[in-house]
Amino acid sequence: MNASAPADDDERDRIYLLAPGFVGDDGERQYCPECAEVWGVLNYFPAIREALHIIYQPIDHPRPQLVAALGEGEWNCPTLILAGDVDVGPHAAVREANGVRFLDNARDIGKYFAYRYGTPLPR
Repeated sequence: MNASAPADDDERDRIYLLAPGFVGDDGERQYCPECAEVWGVLNYFPAIREALHIIYQPIDHPRPQLVAALGEGEWNCPTLILAGDVDVGPHAAVREANGVRFLDNARDIGKYFAYRYGTPLPR
């Protein structure tokens, strides 16, 4: 791993995840497969977890913290909001809303982790 965790949350990437075991519209306990994929990577490589600011979001839409950061309609989880102008490498597809750069799916987040932290690329 080639990066250390900055002390200030404003300097860290923020990742928005659904907590495991939420109750879906049908009343059943569920989990988000993409959020679980990201959690798997964070458990494989705990130094990345320490470098992020992890924020849990409710299952219900809209998700206020994501809407506040990215605008109406932008509430997908997982979403990783990039700190500043960090280089994401050649593989991740960066989106932008409200002047904020972000990744909004597990595979692009995994590709970014590979570039920034030296982990393997997702298959």
